[in-house]
Order: sequence, then structure tokens, then C-alpha cells
Amino acid sequence: MPAMTQLKTPSPKKRPARAELTANPFLDNELYARMRDYTEREAAIAKELRAIVERGAGKQQSDPRYAPSLDTIRGMVKKGISLAEMFNRIATGTESGLWEPWMSAFGFEIRTVNYAQAAPRNACIALDLGAGAKVNPLFAKAGLPNWRSHAAEDCLELKIVKATDKAPMKIYAMFYLDPPAK
Repeated sequence: MPAMTQLKTPSPKKRPARAELTANPFLDNELYARMRDYTEREAAIAKELRAIVERGAGKQQSDPRYAPSLDTIRGMVKKGISLAEMFNRIATGTESGLWEPWMSAFGFEIRTVNYAQAAPRNACIALDLGAGAKVNPLFAKAGLPNWRSHAAEDCLELKIVKATDKAPMKIYAMFYLDPPAK
């Protein structure tokens, strides 16, 4: 009787390792400047936002008090107070009635916050990355035209609001101020 050959059952396919995040070419200031020489503003911003969406949030520093992308505007003063001081006052829980107007002056929006005095703020702060963002002139004045890409690298997540017939697509970089300890 012939010897039976052993058939090996194929091993189940292993899950491929998570793909590397797509590199965002707009993080390079020189490339951005060269591209802006021959591309209209709206088209350049649309290309940058597309690259940001493909890349996703970089999750490098989700606390806006320490995010390197916000260094250029943290020292700027609006409503008689710097952005860094605004973040510190929110974290300490002082002058809670002024938090919304402070943040809106810089183009930030407070989505959620804990107003309890003895607890961490756990504030979710959204930064508009769109073409008409309030913070755009502040970064332009500081000479950082590709600020959107840098903010997306620092934020914890990106919130994307799909375009409709009446409203364009909106993208927000979400930062978390004083998150609870895990």
C-alpha cells in the first residue's frame, strides 16, 4: 500500500501589520512655498487638507499648552490676555464665564469641558483648519502658511464634517486640555 502523503493545512492568513501613515508633504515649508508660487490659494488649501485627511491625526502632543504647532500663537495677545494664559486659566478653572469668548477670539471652540472646581477640566478644544479659519491671519503674520499640517500632527484626532449642498467640508483638529489621568 502506498504511503499516505500528509497534507498540510494552510496557516490562516496573518493580519498585515498596520500600514505606515502616509507622509504629509505639506509639513515641508519649502515645498509649501514653492507650491504656492504656482497654485491658487483655495486649491493649495484643498490639496493640503486632502493630505491631512489621508495622513490622519499625528497624536504627537494633544495638550494645546504644549503643542509645538501652537507655539507661534501662544504668546499672541487678544482681549488683553495671551493664548497661553487663557489655556492656563481654563486648566486652573478660573474665570469660567470668559472661556468661550477667549477661545473664539483665536478661532478655537470649546466642545466639552468640566466646570467643577475640584476636578480636571478635560476640555475638548477644536481648532478650525478650514480656509476661512479665524487663526489663519495669526499664523500668516508669523510666517507659517502650512500651520494646518503642523496642527494636524499634534492633535489627538481630526473631526471631519462632510460637505453638503449648502456648506463646504469642515475639518477640525481636536486638542484636549488637562485630560484625566488614565
